[in-house]
Amino acid sequence: QVQLVESGGGVVQPGGSLRLTCSATGNIDSIVNVGWYRRTPGKDYEVVAVISKVRETMYASALQGRFTITRDNSWNTVYLQLNNLKPEDTAVYYCNANMKFWGQETQVTVSS
Repeated sequence: QVQLVESGGGVVQPGGSLRLTCSATGNIDSIVNVGWYRRTPGKDYEVVAVISKVRETMYASALQGRFTITRDNSWNTVYLQLNNLKPEDTAVYYCNANMKFWGQETQVTVSS
């Protein structure tokens, strides 16, 4: 089992930045990838970014260049840097390990 806890969400003005943190505990040696997803009301989950054990990264094409996913050496923490935020980035953000374990959520609101 892997437990994930997200943090770092908040309210920011358009053009601002946030750094989301996904903290992992439990059987972290079993983690092969961690992804960030988001969901807005009435929509399905949308993949934002994924990072693998060898630090290969994948981004939603519309978000690449503004968002950056990184991780520490031991999979304890995965970060999602959000830059140049737009109102349409407003969503609940989740992290996920191995397409199996989910964190609870962190809210990002972009508003002037």
